[in-house]
Amino acid sequence: MSAIVTDQFRIANANNFVESVLSADNNYYVFLGLSNPGTISSPVGFGRSTTWGEETNSNPPSPIDNQQYLSHYRNTALFGKKLTSSNIRRVIKKVNWTVNTRYDMYRHDYSVGNLTPISQSARLYDSNYYVVNSDFKVYICIYNGSHGSIGGTVNLTGNTSQDEPTFTDLEVSAAGTSGDEYLWKYLFTISPSDIIKFDSTEYIVLPSDWSTSNDFQIQSIRDSGDSTINNNQIKYVYIEDGGGDGLYRSGTYNIKGDGSGAKVNIEVDTSGTIIKTTVVSGGSGYTFGIVDFGHATDDLIQNSSKLIPIIPPSRGHGYNIYEELGADKVLAYTRFDDSTRDFPVNTKFSQVGIIKNPETYNSSTLYSASEYSSLGSIKLTSDITATIGNKIEQETSDGSIARGYIASYDADTKVLKYYQDRSLNFANTFDQTDRNDVTSKANVVSFESSSNSISDGTFSASIDTGFGGITTTIGSKIINLGVTFSGGLADPEINKNTGDVIYIDNRSLVTRDSRQKEDIKIILEF
Repeated sequence: MSAIVTDQFRIANANNFVESVLSADNNYYVFLGLSNPGTISSPVGFGRSTTWGEETNSNPPSPIDNQQYLSHYRNTALFGKKLTSSNIRRVIKKVNWTVNTRYDMYRHDYSVGNLTPISQSARLYDSNYYVVNSDFKVYICIYNGSHGSIGGTVNLTGNTSQDEPTFTDLEVSAAGTSGDEYLWKYLFTISPSDIIKFDSTEYIVLPSDWSTSNDFQIQSIRDSGDSTINNNQIKYVYIEDGGGDGLYRSGTYNIKGDGSGAKVNIEVDTSGTIIKTTVVSGGSGYTFGIVDFGHATDDLIQNSSKLIPIIPPSRGHGYNIYEELGADKVLAYTRFDDSTRDFPVNTKFSQVGIIKNPETYNSSTLYSASEYSSLGSIKLTSDITATIGNKIEQETSDGSIARGYIASYDADTKVLKYYQDRSLNFANTFDQTDRNDVTSKANVVSFESSSNSISDGTFSASIDTGFGGITTTIGSKIINLGVTFSGGLADPEINKNTGDVIYIDNRSLVTRDSRQKEDIKIILEF
């Protein structure tokens, strides 16, 4: 029994994901994490690989998808930023228009048995049937000069494109006067803001909310492509075989099928072979069509023609560009900079992820603010020299030892941020073999607001137990710390045991710097 998952299923899943991100019921965040993957000489941490090290800054291991690792990704996360409507777009592969290049024309019937002539693809969406020009305008190729047999001449791959399409007219048109025979349909222009955020060498970004957008240009293209409003569904009739023997006459003929209103004008040569077709009315409602030449039922048709009306997606070209262009990929964009103390620059990261619907710390309410810190924070009384990734300890009032890894330190505010990786409780490895320090080390112990100092073996510093609130004053400047302190300590803003980690990417170690910004672009393929 044979089965396939169709292209439309993938496109629908991409649409559903975008709608889920934009829903008021959900909160998706891009996060950075894992500030200390270790070095080749000193691998540390749960499930860490000795080939994933700061010394070579290469060979990050493949992420593992199971429950213990998903919780580990949450525990070692540093901070996150919310995805919004301005930061998520559907994308397609980039096909740049270049002179002297052949492009496939749009057809509805490519398959394993009918490969695209130029790209040799079984899927329309794998072929190069659309282009983006040098002004970021996107066009679909309606015709490329190709044809089947016309008087014994065959040109399956069409011509090379000579004229760059630049027009923004709503109707199918040639791009210039070279005679390359290409016909293009203008779809949209990538907006400047989308170019800044989403443009890349690999992908074309599509406008958001195509079906509901009130943008005048988008609405015009969408309505023009709606054949329920205009009888303009079919744009081209392909000549598979021009026929001959004087059987055909130049003129206008109806296109029959399950739609109505489509008409095509044909031109023939002196032998009666069809040499050119021009759609004069596109009609509407077609999923298949055949040209009706009005033969009598007793006519003997020997050298018959074969004309293929090309059926656009949906109601017509431009009505639904996500379906027309095969938009089964989504790009999520986020910028992390020094605009908030939630995103400390004095840190490193080696993981990028997306998490859905984390809960607020000590609450079952979904967290919904625009960014968060998932680190614990300690306000110190004196300046220290801190090394990212070092282990800090504090002996608590009951004699237990609180442990954590330094994720960042801000010398201006004297705020140290940390997380408590489970490797601290597994003796630096993921190993549950019995050992003699289980009693003293296996439980996670929280840092406490007390006179007991914090130390990593190279420094020892006291907690500023009298400090509270979300701001601190340095000279005459009031600084928002991003998290609220009490007794010199601040909890993470999210409950790190909650939220669905839907994407994780292990990266070579990146060191943040106040002079740089991290532009994170995540491609999700459905």
